[in-house]
Amino acid sequence: MKPSFVTAIATAATMDRNTLHRQYLGAGLALLLGLSAGSVCQAQAQSAKPARPVPDTIAQRVLACTVCHGKEGRATNTGYFPRIAGKPAAYLYNQLIHFREGRRNYAAMTRLVEHLSDGYLLEIATHFAALDLPYPLPEGGATPAPVMELGRSLVHHGDAQRHIPACIQCHGATMTGLMPATPGLLGLPRDYVVAQLGAWQNGTRRAAAPDCMAKIVQNLSAQEVSAVASWLAAQRIPAAAGAVAAQSITRPLDCGSHAP
Repeated sequence: MKPSFVTAIATAATMDRNTLHRQYLGAGLALLLGLSAGSVCQAQAQSAKPARPVPDTIAQRVLACTVCHGKEGRATNTGYFPRIAGKPAAYLYNQLIHFREGRRNYAAMTRLVEHLSDGYLLEIATHFAALDLPYPLPEGGATPAPVMELGRSLVHHGDAQRHIPACIQCHGATMTGLMPATPGLLGLPRDYVVAQLGAWQNGTRRAAAPDCMAKIVQNLSAQEVSAVASWLAAQRIPAAAGAVAAQSITRPLDCGSHAP
């Protein structure tokens, strides 16, 4: 059963930031940076020197995350790594749980979180959710106008005859997300969006049941996936880029990921 975000909040205050957690994040950082055996030996040889004091802060301990997600989790508008800064805390927490429990598959993420407690994952999620950082400029490119129009139409109107709701019905009219657990879709790399929609189509990405995204994307063609991703990646970020209150919208489907 997926640990509740509310339960995690209630218990996190009583959980110690134990050494094990820091060791796993530290080990993950070493793995991602690709330290060679020679580098490790050199570091051991220099261990006799007085070590610089390292601040015991959450920002210091999540440096492993920024190796892929960019400085402070803001990412860029290209590649396969999404922005995590400013996403709703419940959404980030749910994704960390999904990686830990095998509903999402990416080896580096799994290694980082597989031994971390619910409370520690909540602390990581809360840290990145609180960051209010500038977004990169949208991607340029020469996507044909008909492709962009197809993407815009699906995002804003969906296709009721094929049971495809508009993206804005769940992610908000400005596509900046809904509290407490629905992410914004702007400021993400096109390739990342394509990869995630494809992962839902082939079953390698899942969410808490009922998994409404898995159901929706089965009705999208490869051309439509590409069009939606291209249109989203080309949009400018509104000045108020944060997730909005959930009561501002009526959702078309009952999704497990909507629950806190």
